[in-house]
Amino acid sequence: MLDHVGLTVSDFAKARAFYDAALKPLGVAVVMEVTPEMTGGGSHAGYGSDGKPYFWIGTGSSPGHVHLALAAPDRASVDAFYAAAMAAGGVDNGPPGVRAEYHPNYYGAFVLDPDGHNIEAVCHTV
Repeated sequence: MLDHVGLTVSDFAKARAFYDAALKPLGVAVVMEVTPEMTGGGSHAGYGSDGKPYFWIGTGSSPGHVHLALAAPDRASVDAFYAAAMAAGGVDNGPPGVRAEYHPNYYGAFVLDPDGHNIEAVCHTV
């Protein structure tokens, strides 16, 4: 069971703007910030809901690209995530749609963030 996940980003302001917009349709927003003054050098933002950060972005050395799938409550939220992410500068990596090769109700959308991370929103119900 995961508690939280973090991605290293090359441009914190650009990544923050992207994730602020892309995650809003999923009901996810910044709930905690850690400043360079607090860390001695890095900037970090923790996204979540109900006050708990479970997805973090921060500056540092990048270990490579990752795939992160975020749960969406319904298909409309997947569509809204994709539209918001694209409007915020994301790159299409698979538009919203059923991915029957995973299972008959798998509805997902994939975008590449400003650092090339593959970010997905997925709904598993009809």
